[in-house]
Amino acid sequence: MTSMNRRWLLAQRPQGMVKDSDFTLDTGPMPVPGEGEFLVRLTHFSFDPTQRGWLGGDTYLPAVKIGDPVRAGGIGVVVESHHEGFKPGQLVQGTFGWQEHVVSNGYTETGPVTILHPGITPEQALGVFGITGLTAYFGLTDLGQPKPGDTVLVSGAAGATGSVVVQIAKAMGCTVIGIAGGPDKCGWVKGTAGADACIDYRAGNVARAIRELAPKGVHVVFENVGGEILDAALANLAMRARIVLCGGISSYNDTGESRSHGLQNYMNITVMRARMEGFIVLDYAKRFGEGVQALAALIAQGKLKTAEDIAEGFENCPATLRRLFEGKNLGKQLLKV
Repeated sequence: MTSMNRRWLLAQRPQGMVKDSDFTLDTGPMPVPGEGEFLVRLTHFSFDPTQRGWLGGDTYLPAVKIGDPVRAGGIGVVVESHHEGFKPGQLVQGTFGWQEHVVSNGYTETGPVTILHPGITPEQALGVFGITGLTAYFGLTDLGQPKPGDTVLVSGAAGATGSVVVQIAKAMGCTVIGIAGGPDKCGWVKGTAGADACIDYRAGNVARAIRELAPKGVHVVFENVGGEILDAALANLAMRARIVLCGGISSYNDTGESRSHGLQNYMNITVMRARMEGFIVLDYAKRFGEGVQALAALIAQGKLKTAEDIAEGFENCPATLRRLFEGKNLGKQLLKV
């Protein structure tokens, strides 16, 4: 094992699209675990749109501090341990940040470090059984509350969370319309994820496309994009529709000079007696076991397929984060160290 450790540190708060210059690649001595601690060598990182918010300022978590490792979920192997709960060779998961090695006492700022179940791969642990899948499950079932026969509209349908939402909704007996960028992604959303239709937002006039596919309106909107896409959905609500606000990736890199346009159709929420609600999946932490069991059952039944987009190389962390905002990833974005 090398005696040096590399870390990607936040150099400045990003303005607009994240750039390599927003980060510093730091090389320093290998951390040494003390009593009650263990050393982890990271093998996989999770990349999620919410990281952009953590870099810009305080959100539902405090902002990443300038000079600190970039916050990120990850998986690694225990290489040395002075902690009775963790043994060398075990795969563990936690919010370890962008660093090749880290010392832990069993807790991170977002919760405890967990040991991977032997039957779960790192890709599954960070994706469908991690925050990605759990966000889809609880957001759709608890807030969206779809019923068989409902029409469910999912933006970002080829993304990590949206692709799982599409398949859960289909398993619940719904008609599902996805929105994604480009024919390849739309083809995956229909052909693999099983959506009844997929709108290519790059083709223009999303509102009209929704109206043609759902002339009686949509009952559930699972929103991952925001901006004009959300506005198009609001123009096509069914009576008592539920709008689940999961994310707004279209505006995460906006600056003061390039703010996304305001919503034009928000009064349709009133007219159609709809409900729009946001959520943070960490609010469901005590129920994560329930969500994992439900998702595992869908996989066992062949009703849930996953897609992972895996980059490689620790040096590529900033570029891999940008992929999320450049529309390049299909499914869950990961990096293998």
